[in-house]
Amino acid sequence: MQEYVKILNVKAILVSYHAAGGTLLPNIPKYATKNAIKYGEQGGGKALITSFEQAFGNLFDSSLHKMQEIQQGKVTLEDIDFILTENSDAFTIEIPEINSIYIHMLGNDVHSIVANTEHANALIDELKSYLAKDYDLLLTSHYTPEDMNDVKTKIAYLEKLKQIAKDCSTAEQFKDKMKTAFPNYSGENYLDMTANMFYAK
Repeated sequence: MQEYVKILNVKAILVSYHAAGGTLLPNIPKYATKNAIKYGEQGGGKALITSFEQAFGNLFDSSLHKMQEIQQGKVTLEDIDFILTENSDAFTIEIPEINSIYIHMLGNDVHSIVANTEHANALIDELKSYLAKDYDLLLTSHYTPEDMNDVKTKIAYLEKLKQIAKDCSTAEQFKDKMKTAFPNYSGENYLDMTANMFYAK
């Protein structure tokens, strides 16, 4: 991995969500918005790093990237324009030159982590904003490149999730109905997390 990345001639790194792996290209400048730095050093991102460190020990590089704070909005790095937009945890990255956007997660056939109905609605609104901008490509940290048809698929998934959640009274009932509705979806651990949050005691 280290050798492969080196041949790419990386000039700068935008660190969104996953701040571990600090030994990778240590001399390359790394940038993140203020809230993304907080997420990685103190918030939910740091909690994930601690969890992975406990699970995998020295096999996991838990060191943090040394991030320089960068403001959201239009940013030019190495003659390429990016548009950074902060969200609750980190930031999305629009790349107008290739009509693409980076977000944390999508996965057109993967269950999503959804905290409650309000969160589902917020995700739907966010995804609809991508449709309105008509991007060609959507990049994420957890899946292969996707397109706007995949965004439409995820919106339909979230609408169905809301309907199923409304009709269920327990986490197990919810999970069973979701598995029936989406039999070929991976990410059952994400589904477990969603169920636990929707039906927290």
